[in-house]
Amino acid sequence: MTTGILKNAKNGAAHLILGGGLLLNVFAAEPDRVSFGVGFMGGARYDNLRMCVGSPAGVKGGPIADIMLDTRLKLDENATLVFNLPVMRPILFGAAFSMLQFEPGCTLEFVKRSEKAVDFLAGPGLGVSFHYGPDYKAGPDNRGEEFFAAGPFVSTLFGVVFSRGKDKQMIAGLRAFYVPLFSEDYSPGTVIGCAAEFHAELF
Repeated sequence: MTTGILKNAKNGAAHLILGGGLLLNVFAAEPDRVSFGVGFMGGARYDNLRMCVGSPAGVKGGPIADIMLDTRLKLDENATLVFNLPVMRPILFGAAFSMLQFEPGCTLEFVKRSEKAVDFLAGPGLGVSFHYGPDYKAGPDNRGEEFFAAGPFVSTLFGVVFSRGKDKQMIAGLRAFYVPLFSEDYSPGTVIGCAAEFHAELF
């Protein structure tokens, strides 16, 4: 059963990436609907499966941070589909710690317009979480066995939208997330956390 879940997770990631590319092609004829930007996130998580490089050996969880590339597809005046591609954590973990933690995903943002300086935003998120490395008991001098784990990344984003000139906006918010992780070698893991996020449209 676990093998089937891992296979589905791999397929899900491929579909997520292919779907993002497909949506870009669909909207390519209407460039005003597509924008690109950058996102920053930082927070904390409980994680009873994966090693956290920011916590001592044996600690279940710790800090979390990433820098993401955003592709925003405007569906209408109040709804936007956002594809978030993490870049900092996959590169840093691979280069410095010989580990993989990669969590691409999409968020469907709904904006509540107001006559004040900011608008309010909320929306669900869905992605895929991948891990390759040791478990939470590992430390720098005792890494233990490496293993692969994967699972769905489910989240909810709440935030505010600031206007930054014509058709450009910045978003500040909080994202709560839950990730069940599955591995052939371990019992299912649980990841629960919250992170502050900041996103800015660039072009």
